[in-house]
Amino acid sequence: MRPKRISAVFVGLVLLTALTALPAFDSWSMGSRVPTVGMQAEDFRLTDLAGKEQSLSQYRGKIVLLNFWATWCKPCTTEMPAMQTAYDKLRDKGFVVLAVNELEDDARVREHIKQYGHTFPVLMDHDNKVANQFGVVGLPVSVFIDQEGRVQEYIKGGLLTEQRIDETVARIQKKEPVKAAALR
Repeated sequence: MRPKRISAVFVGLVLLTALTALPAFDSWSMGSRVPTVGMQAEDFRLTDLAGKEQSLSQYRGKIVLLNFWATWCKPCTTEMPAMQTAYDKLRDKGFVVLAVNELEDDARVREHIKQYGHTFPVLMDHDNKVANQFGVVGLPVSVFIDQEGRVQEYIKGGLLTEQRIDETVARIQKKEPVKAAALR
């Protein structure tokens, strides 16, 4: 190789290394690790719309539906009434919905939630860190987490229905394994 070509390759590698080391670059990267069913869900801390910090671990002992969404995402907003109905029906039985909004302004999200009358906790993922942590690429994504904090189902795209939520929660409560058809 000639010296100029070696220098160009070296400069390119240095720039690539520098870019990947920048925190801002990393926070905008796409999700990389889809959690495997049965693995422990990694804890996180996010602020809700009331400004209160919440963590996944504070819901240990409950079945958690972790739903990644945005106001501009039509499938996201279409499935939210089913999530609300399930939350209303099952929250006294150890079920919680945590709706994680990606990259949007608090005021816009607050107005959307108020307009549709949702009462489940909404957490703000302003830097996309938690979405990346859960391998989210595209919306909506829903992750069901059992009482011990293990991932029991990962649903990318596709609409959640009240029936699907009820069936998944019942399966988790009975500690039944995930059926192959449920993983699509």
